[in-house]
Amino acid sequence: MTLYDWPRAAAFGRVIPKNKIYEHTGANTALKDLFVREVDQIVWSHKLAPETVNLAATKQVAEIQVFRVTTRTGALDRDVLRAIDKAIPFPLIFEVVHGNQIKLMATYKRPSGADSARWVVGDYFESDWLSKDAPRAQLPVALDMGALYERLVEPLVAGQTARVAPGIAEAPQTAYIAAAFEETVSLAERIAQAEAIQRQAREVERIKARLSREKQFNKRVAINAELRAAKQELERLTSLGHGGNPGAAMPDV
Repeated sequence: MTLYDWPRAAAFGRVIPKNKIYEHTGANTALKDLFVREVDQIVWSHKLAPETVNLAATKQVAEIQVFRVTTRTGALDRDVLRAIDKAIPFPLIFEVVHGNQIKLMATYKRPSGADSARWVVGDYFESDWLSKDAPRAQLPVALDMGALYERLVEPLVAGQTARVAPGIAEAPQTAYIAAAFEETVSLAERIAQAEAIQRQAREVERIKARLSREKQFNKRVAINAELRAAKQELERLTSLGHGGNPGAAMPDV
């Protein structure tokens, strides 16, 4: 995963006070406490729009906003990003900064089919931490703003899926990304699968935690069977992601 060299013409550089986010989201005390503990500064750094990147707007993506969130700790609760996403009526790409490290985070944000004035915000996907001095790449080639948004989000989805499910090997994952760019599978479908993989990986970890706490032999046998079934389901989901054999063995997790 690389950082992007956002076009100079798209630079915006406006600091966003936290209380503005609170006002637009009706933040409760718990959410405000999260912002105070975890967020040092929020900067609206770039506006990717037809006039700044020379790409036509689409019905779903008129502009893409880039927000830089400087954190007080290495962890950032997803509710912080979700609040910012709810406050800004455009798709967002986050650059999360902590010390000398930076990573990209985003959810695939799109208008609701039931109400175009409302936005659907799903799971968040993220890159690995990189050095703030890491080389930056040019924006992906795209025909319009909607395609650019997909090109920015897709590597985050693919990369995180590979980290969550280590059974996905590097070569199949590369093929999976290539197939995605050929639009054999829609981004929405890939995200739905990635979210299913993440949910199942969390379920595997939940069962493993139960197993580690259980002392009675007969109950451990039952939990082990449940764990094997959960691993098999995770294997099935990851196999769908890269065209692998659903019956292939998956390493213990």
